[in-house]
Amino acid sequence: MRVGSAKHQRLLAVLLLHVNERVDRDRIIDLVWAGDPPRSALNLLQKYVGELRRSFGDEGPELAPLAGGYRLRLSTGQLDSARFGELVETARSQFADGELVAAQACLREALALWRGPAYDGFDAEAADTERARLDELRIAALEDLAEITLARGQHDAAAADLARLTKTYPFRERLRELQMIALYRQGRRAEALAVFDTVRTVLADELGIDPGARLRRCYELILRGDPELEPGSEPVEATAAPLPVRQLPLPVLDFVGRVEQVAEVTTALVARTPSVVAVAGGPGVGKSSLVVRAAHLVSESFPDGQLYFDLAATSDTPQQPAQLLADALRALSVAGNAIPPRLTERAALYRSLLADRRMLVVLEDAGAAEQVLPLLPAAGGCAVLITSRALLTELPGARQIDLDVLDHAEAYELFTGIVGGERVAAEPGEAAAILDSCGNLPLAIRIAGARLAGRPAWSLRVLRERLADESRRLTELRIGQLGVRASVELSMRLLPPDAARALSLLGLLGAHTLPGWVVGALLDRPDAEAVLDTLVDASLLRLTTTDAIGQPRYRLHDLIRAYARESVDRIPYPERRDAIARVLGGWLSLAEHATDLMPAGLLSLAPGTALRWTPPETPRLVADPFAWFDAERDTLLGAVRLAADWGLDEPAWELAASAVTYYDHRCLHEDWKLGHHIALEAVRAANNLRGESVLLRALGQVHIYRDDFDDAVRDIEAARALCQLTGDKLGGALALSMLGTVSREQGRHDEALSQVRQALLIVVGERDRHLEAQLRSSIASMLLARGELDEAAEWFEEALRLARALGDRHRIAVVLRRMSSLHDQRGNPGAALACLAQALDAFVELSDERCAGYTLLEIGRVHARRHSRQVATEALESAAGVFHRHGDRRDEAECWRLLADLNAALDQPGAARRHYDRALRLWRTIGDTARIAAAMLSLGALSTGRPG
Repeated sequence: MRVGSAKHQRLLAVLLLHVNERVDRDRIIDLVWAGDPPRSALNLLQKYVGELRRSFGDEGPELAPLAGGYRLRLSTGQLDSARFGELVETARSQFADGELVAAQACLREALALWRGPAYDGFDAEAADTERARLDELRIAALEDLAEITLARGQHDAAAADLARLTKTYPFRERLRELQMIALYRQGRRAEALAVFDTVRTVLADELGIDPGARLRRCYELILRGDPELEPGSEPVEATAAPLPVRQLPLPVLDFVGRVEQVAEVTTALVARTPSVVAVAGGPGVGKSSLVVRAAHLVSESFPDGQLYFDLAATSDTPQQPAQLLADALRALSVAGNAIPPRLTERAALYRSLLADRRMLVVLEDAGAAEQVLPLLPAAGGCAVLITSRALLTELPGARQIDLDVLDHAEAYELFTGIVGGERVAAEPGEAAAILDSCGNLPLAIRIAGARLAGRPAWSLRVLRERLADESRRLTELRIGQLGVRASVELSMRLLPPDAARALSLLGLLGAHTLPGWVVGALLDRPDAEAVLDTLVDASLLRLTTTDAIGQPRYRLHDLIRAYARESVDRIPYPERRDAIARVLGGWLSLAEHATDLMPAGLLSLAPGTALRWTPPETPRLVADPFAWFDAERDTLLGAVRLAADWGLDEPAWELAASAVTYYDHRCLHEDWKLGHHIALEAVRAANNLRGESVLLRALGQVHIYRDDFDDAVRDIEAARALCQLTGDKLGGALALSMLGTVSREQGRHDEALSQVRQALLIVVGERDRHLEAQLRSSIASMLLARGELDEAAEWFEEALRLARALGDRHRIAVVLRRMSSLHDQRGNPGAALACLAQALDAFVELSDERCAGYTLLEIGRVHARRHSRQVATEALESAAGVFHRHGDRRDEAECWRLLADLNAALDQPGAARRHYDRALRLWRTIGDTARIAAAMLSLGALSTGRPG
C-alpha cells in the first residue's frame, strides 16, 4: 500500500505502534514532526489522517477519531508482524510434531513477509523498542529455519545459509552451533572446528566472554566424532521411488545474494500445488541463475522429478509447444507412435501423466503466454517455474516476480568472487567504478570479472578506463560469444516498430527517472500508453517509483540506455532533433501551466518562440504546482542541459526561466544559478539576445538576494542594454526597477526612487498591471523611508487597490507587509500588527518561506519597539533562521541587531553583546562598513554602561 509522503508514512508508523489503541493527538504530532511541529501541525494532521483513510479504501482498516486522538483498528490478518508471529509459532509446533516439510515452508512464508527493517527511517524510542523486538523474532526464525533444514538432511543448503547469517550476526551462538553441525555433516570437520576457534576469539576480543555451554559441547562432540552429531533422529519422510527425470542444469556455483527473491520463489512453489511462478527481468539480470538455484533447493519437494525446457523465445527459432510436449512425453517414457500427432492430444496426455505425480517443470526463456499454456499441468502436486523477459500477466493464477539488478553488496561479492579478493582489495575505488559502469547487472559483472580473471597482469584501472567511455562500453563488455549488446539485441528485435523507436529515442534523454508522457512526446502521439506498457512488460524500461503527485516514473538501465544511444543512429538526425524538441516542449508547457497556478513572481515575462507540446492530463499533473515542480526539479535542470547540448537555445532559456517563480518561492538559488548559466552558454552561442537578457536579469535577482550587489549591477545593466537593442520595453523597465532595489539597499534612496519612477512610467504605458502594482508598492516604501508618510500612504493604497482588482493574493500580502511600517511610524502598532498577521497567513498558505521571513522580521521590529521581549524574540529568531537557510546575511544581521537593541534597552548586556557579535560577523562578510561602525559604538556603550 502506498501512503504518500514521508509525513504520511510517519503517521502510519505511529498508529501501527499503537494498533487498536487510542493515540493522543499531541502524542501523534510530537512523533510525526520529531518534536518540532509547525504552527499548522493540527490542521496538517487532520489533512494527513483524511488522506491516509482514503488510501485505505472501503475495504481497508478503520481509522477513526476517538476522544482527542485517533485509533487504527486492524485484524490480526491485516498486520504483517502479527501474521509473522503466527506463522513462526505454527512452524515450531509442526517441527515439534515432526512435520519438517510443513514447518520449513511455514517459516519461509513468515520470513518472506519481511521487506526490510521494521519502521525503517522512523527514529523514536517506541519505534526503536518495537524494531528491536521484531528483529529478535526474525533472527530466531532464521535460526529455526536453519535447524529444520539440517533436520531434513539438506546440509549443503544449511551450510550456505549459515555462512551468510553468521557474517551478519557474528555473536549468535546458536547460529554458530548449527553452522558447525552443517559443516561436520558435509565432511568438513576441520572447518567446523575452525568455526569454534573463530567465535571464541570474536567473543573474547569484542565482549570479553567465553562461548556458552552448548557451543562448547558441540565442539567436543565434533572433536571425538560422536555419532550423536549424525543425522538420523529426524523423522524419515516417505517418498515415491525416484524416476530418472532429473533434467535441471548444474546450478551456478558462485551464485550470490537474491535471498529474498529465492525465498519468495521457493515458498511459492511449495506452499500450494499446482503452482506457477514466473520470474521476469531484463536482459542479463540473472533470471536463469536464480530459477535454477531455486529449483534445486525445492527439488526434494518434487520427488517424481524435474523437467527442464529451453523455449528459446528470444532466438531466431523459438521452440513450438508441440515439439516441447513431444520431448516432455519422451522424458516420461512415452515413445514412438505412442506420442499423439496433434498439439491438443499431446497436451492432454501430458496433463494426464502429471496428474498423480509431484514434478517440477522449469520453462526457460518463455515468450508469450501461448507458448507456455500447453505446458502447464492441470492438477495434482506439480509446480511450474518460468523465466521470461516479458511479464506473463496472461497466465491465470501465476505468481509474478519482477527481478532487478543486484544491490551493491551482492554485486561486489559476485565481482570479488570472480576476480579475487586480493586484487579487489588493492584497488577498491577502481572496483567500485567498474561495478558502476556495469550498473550492477549480473551479466555485465560476470563479463568484466572474466576479462580480468583471464588477464592477471591487468590492473583494475585498465578495465575501468576502458569502461569509462560510454560509447565503447558495450564493446568492452563482451567475451567470447557472451556480450551485453547481444543480450539486449535479442529483446530489441522482438519489439514492435513503435516501441523499438521509442526505446532508441529514450536513450537520448539521459540517466533520469522520467514520467510516462515523454514516450508520447518522442513519438508525437498523445496515446502512447500501450507503447510504454510494451517496454515495461519487455523489462527494457523499468518502473522505479511513483512520485509525490501520483505520477509513475521510469528509467532505463545504464547499459540498455547505452545500447539505445547506439541504435538511435538508425533514425534520421532531423527526426531525432524534433523528438527532443517535443519532449522539451512538454516540460515547458507543464512548467508554464504550473507557474500560472502560483502567486505571481517578480520576474514574470512574455513567452518565447520555443515549441509547446501539451502532455495528456496536464491539469491533473500540475493541480498542486509546487508538488509538480518538487517532483520534476532535477529533471527540469536535466532538460535545460539537454536543450543546450542539442543547440536548442530557445527551449534552453525558456525552460530555465520557467522555473524562476518556483525557485524564488522555494529559495533554490543554486538550482536557479545552475540552470541559468547552462542556458546562458546556449543563447550566447546562438546570439539569442532576448534569451540572454532574460537570463542575465534573473541572475541579477539571485545576486540581490545574496547581497552580491556588484555582480547584480553588472548582470542587470547588461540585461538592460540588451533590452534596448531588442526593443523589449517591459524587460528594460524591470531591469531599471531592479537597479532601484540595489540603490535602495546601498542607501542611495533618491537615486532608487528616481529609477523606480522611470520604470513605472514605462510599465504604465505597456499596461502591465501586475508589475505596476509591484512598482507602486516599491515607491511607497521608498517614500516612507524618506519620511514622506502621507504621500507614501497614497501610493500604498493605489498598489493595494490594483493588487485586489487583479486577485493577486501574494501581491496583496506584500503590500500589507510594507504598509505595516506606515502604521507603525504613525504610532498605530495595532494596525501594523493586523496588516502583518494577514500577510503572514497568506505567505504561509502560499508556501513562500522567504516572504514569511520578511514578515516575521517586521513583526519582531514592531514588538521590539514596544519592548515586548518574548514575542519579539520569537519572531526575530524565527526570521533569522529563515534568512540563514537562504543565505540572506543582511536581513539575518538585522534580526540580531534588533534583538541586541532590545536586550540593551531591557538592561540585559550579556544577551545584547552576543547578538551584536552575531550581527557584526554577518556585516563583515558583506562589507557593510556603516552598520559595522554603528554596532561597534553600541558595543562600546554597553561596556561603559552608557546608552548606545
